[in-house]
Amino acid sequence: MTFKKILIANRGEIALRIIRTCREMGIKTVAVYSTADKESLHVRFADEAVCIGKPQSMDSYLNIPRIMAAAEITNSDAIHPGYGFLAENAKFAQICNDHGIKFIGPTAEMINLMGDKVTAKDTMIKAGVPVVPGVEGLLNSLEHALESAKVVGYPIILKATAGGGGKGMRVVWRDEDMEKNYTAAKMEAAASFKNDGIYMEKYVEEPRHIEIQVAGDQYGTACHMSERDCSIQRRHQKLVEESPSPFMTKELRKAMGDAAVKAASCINYEGVGTIEFLVDKHRNFYFMEMNTRIQVEHCVTEEVINFDLIKEQIKIAQGEKISGKNYEPVMHAIECRINAEDPFNDFRPSPGKIKILNTPGGHGVRVDSHVYSGYTIPPYYDSMISKLIAIARTREEAIDTMYRALSEYIIEGDGLKTTIPFHLQLMQNEDFRKGNFTTKFMETFVIEK
Repeated sequence: MTFKKILIANRGEIALRIIRTCREMGIKTVAVYSTADKESLHVRFADEAVCIGKPQSMDSYLNIPRIMAAAEITNSDAIHPGYGFLAENAKFAQICNDHGIKFIGPTAEMINLMGDKVTAKDTMIKAGVPVVPGVEGLLNSLEHALESAKVVGYPIILKATAGGGGKGMRVVWRDEDMEKNYTAAKMEAAASFKNDGIYMEKYVEEPRHIEIQVAGDQYGTACHMSERDCSIQRRHQKLVEESPSPFMTKELRKAMGDAAVKAASCINYEGVGTIEFLVDKHRNFYFMEMNTRIQVEHCVTEEVINFDLIKEQIKIAQGEKISGKNYEPVMHAIECRINAEDPFNDFRPSPGKIKILNTPGGHGVRVDSHVYSGYTIPPYYDSMISKLIAIARTREEAIDTMYRALSEYIIEGDGLKTTIPFHLQLMQNEDFRKGNFTTKFMETFVIEK
């Protein structure tokens, strides 16, 4: 099977990223857009574009009937979901299949196996992949949570079974704090995912968040493409990613890579995906979750192994075989997420019109973005403006390149704030430069005005 036309069920920089690869492969593209995104670059550069609704996501990018109608009227062979929105929606994947349109990603069954965190954990236990200690199944009451905490031992973490992005997640250190955190986690989970299911795990102290990129074809072959360190995060939202991890050893990479391939193989995974692990200070690692899609931070992996992951997704969906070769990084890459947020005001969203824009360049710099001078960042979606990636032979050189690129990056508009000042300070931080950080780094990092 060779695709002639792919509809991209997404927006922003990832939609533009997919369009670029499709054009190189000789595949026509269809953009879908909300009325708020009429002037977005993915609309301009796609071969066709279809408006699918009002600005709110439920009326556009999450509206399955309208997306399927757009695919049918444009005679699209396949749909690429990008990340976010419907990318891990098993119902959407099944509907695509039922309509004879290829969903570029895993099957609905695979998404269900790995999308629900409790089911995914059980699957990993059966596959022999290390998991964080916890209690089996969902918590059915506050009393159940309190009894379970006695078994697991404090500190514990409550997690939404249908969660992502840190939603429905609370750390609890003692019995007295359980009720408010249990209630808050369930309410947030219900509001975010329409599923208030909560489960409990042991809270791993001083952890690193290290993930392994994997790929699997339709014939049962799987491989890994090394790791990314995503430990610099705020409220479980990633701010900076890099590959390789400064905490990694050759032995740990092999062990984690083997575990990730085992995880993908046990469900005959099709497509590219990510196995996320928590790694403690003794380099013990535990399965956390699987993302059954391309990730925001896929660029750093592409740069350190010189590999187009979007192209690989499409080739796998077309029925091509993968080599089965595991990859190791040959360069160092760091990615800073440049968001329309005010770092001096608790990272409050700061949408608005860009009036002055200077994008950095030069050797070792990549910018994935969908904005331009005159573009208005809408308030309805994720606040990401761009992903700035620095690539060099060593981590120290990559940090220096990133600092130089950030210094060149100018994004100005009436009331518009960005996270560039934060990233500039981070690149000069002694602990960051030495690789001395965990997921708790941002709790003590002070942003100076």
